[in-house]
Amino acid sequence: MNKTIMQFFEWYLPADGGHWNFLKQHSKELSDAGINTIWLPPAYKGGGGVNDTGYGVYDLYDLGEFDQKSTVRTKYGTKDQYIEAIAEAHKNNIEILADIVLNQKGGADDTEWVKVVKVDPANRNNKISGEYDIKAWTKFNFKGRNNKYSDFKWNWEHFNGVDWDENKKESAIFEFTGMGKGWDQDVDSENGNYDYLMLTDVDVSSPAVYEELLKWGLWYIEIANLDGFRLDAVKHIDYEFFNKWLNEIRNITKKEMFTVGEYWSGDLDVLKKYVEDTSHAFNLFDVPLHYNFFSAAQEKEKYDLRNLISNTLVSCYPENSVTFVNNHDTQPGQSLESFVDGSFSLHAYTFILTRQEGVPSVFFGDYYGIPNNNIAPLKDQLDKLLKARKDFAYGTQHDYFDDAHVVGWTRENGLAALISNGDKGASKKMFVSEKLSGKTFVDITGNIPGEIKIAEDGNADFTVNGNSYSVWCIV
Repeated sequence: MNKTIMQFFEWYLPADGGHWNFLKQHSKELSDAGINTIWLPPAYKGGGGVNDTGYGVYDLYDLGEFDQKSTVRTKYGTKDQYIEAIAEAHKNNIEILADIVLNQKGGADDTEWVKVVKVDPANRNNKISGEYDIKAWTKFNFKGRNNKYSDFKWNWEHFNGVDWDENKKESAIFEFTGMGKGWDQDVDSENGNYDYLMLTDVDVSSPAVYEELLKWGLWYIEIANLDGFRLDAVKHIDYEFFNKWLNEIRNITKKEMFTVGEYWSGDLDVLKKYVEDTSHAFNLFDVPLHYNFFSAAQEKEKYDLRNLISNTLVSCYPENSVTFVNNHDTQPGQSLESFVDGSFSLHAYTFILTRQEGVPSVFFGDYYGIPNNNIAPLKDQLDKLLKARKDFAYGTQHDYFDDAHVVGWTRENGLAALISNGDKGASKKMFVSEKLSGKTFVDITGNIPGEIKIAEDGNADFTVNGNSYSVWCIV
């Protein structure tokens, strides 16, 4: 079966603790639609308590079980609800990917004095002060958990830097210098060295940190019965860390642990190098493809559709590519805003859901809508594309990227897809399979009525409306 992921959250979900129950209630419906893998948001307690989306990680071991940060539950619910939702998903043949956020921690319990140098935010290799002491929020004691699951306490020795000096009430990027500290070197070169992203930067090169994160990872897989991971912010973490950590996790658990990393870069060469440097150990999101979709949505008929697959990860390393249209960071109002709107989003979903390369990820905000931004759900239309993927998107693929405004492809199992960005409808002669000669195809999207019959030579003239998409499938 084709692997099909759903990113099961968007940034503005209500902080009512109901999300895990929502998954439990909708698992069967999603499975029936063709979703067989779900990426859940960070499930552990964040520094922002019930309002934390999970990326401001406070306690990795608190899945909504302990009274910490003025709450027991997280934004999404309690630990018991989380475990129950996963069990229900498994019952409906859905695998679960957990969002793993190991780059930073937030909401420390106490401060301590730390030796630092201030660095230039635009070039973190450039020190703009001498060494001095700041009061940093780096002590994590987790008193509410009281040593359950782990007695590890975090302090400044387990971090590389912070962005706040409590002593002077100053915001800046401070690099730790005591005990030979400094930024990890094998990270993205943006801003000179992009080890530091936000909050309190975890030092994954520390042996004590590595051992604790390995112990935690094994605990998390067992307690939640996880099937894989979505790795947050991998460009900011020493390249060797996840390669080693994931290898050990897989060897110990004897599980495949399908994994996709978020390396946010539109530069294909950067992504290719990371895939190679990590020995193809896990997938990456195809950010360049997303930006192609975004350009197509913005430029409309001026965009040359033949360029959709140009300079994309899926075009060179399809086995390491997770394709997507939108996500929680690209949605309106977020840090990487580049939202592929309704003018092209279903064209883009047609592309990722019916082609053979890559593993597609459907965004919760596209499927169920984003009320915060008055963005309507595309569930009905996406269900039709998901059905096409589930039932027909198999077999050898034939591409027809031969026109700036209409491109298409076929799958020999019985599918022909077209997308257009011109004002006029068009038809394209495409080969499906000689074995399907005489068979009838209909447009599963409902955009074009009627039927098309396959000729003896396996070809047919497939049609699409202007500024539209069609997926013709065998009846």
